[in-house]
Amino acid sequence: MKLILLFLSLSLGLTMHAQINTCNCCTDKHTEFDFWIGNWSVTNPDGTTAGKNTIEKVQDNCVLRENWTSANGNFTGTSNNFYNFKTKQWEQIWVDNQGQSLHLKGNRIGNQMILKTDEELNKDGIPFFHRVTWTKNSDGTVRQLWETITNSKEVTVAFDGLYKKE
Repeated sequence: MKLILLFLSLSLGLTMHAQINTCNCCTDKHTEFDFWIGNWSVTNPDGTTAGKNTIEKVQDNCVLRENWTSANGNFTGTSNNFYNFKTKQWEQIWVDNQGQSLHLKGNRIGNQMILKTDEELNKDGIPFFHRVTWTKNSDGTVRQLWETITNSKEVTVAFDGLYKKE
């Protein structure tokens, strides 16, 4: 009888331990953007310093949180990046100290995370959207390219930064 009670106690304890340690966001989909995790120095295409960025996993591995500071320190921003179970895509919600926000959605394709905004109209009534692509490079760096696309053909580069781990 004591042996049965001991077995039941151990089984119940292991079951409870497994339930407590369940990680809802520890799937392959939730790790697709992990290549961006780290403390980064970011440079412009001409090699000048653009700023610093820290990306970390929070909320039990469900969110990648970004904290950006420009080189001069006057521009800061934070984003939360997460895989949305319902829509089966990644989303980023960005808010900065200038009162601007951005909501991007998309997926990883190969070595790139490609997210874009919904289409909007600019002040002249012309449709546009933003597309941000993070490319995982073979040397461990990450390139972030932010483009504004008008009429689905005119492309303006808003930001082009190379991330190098500190």
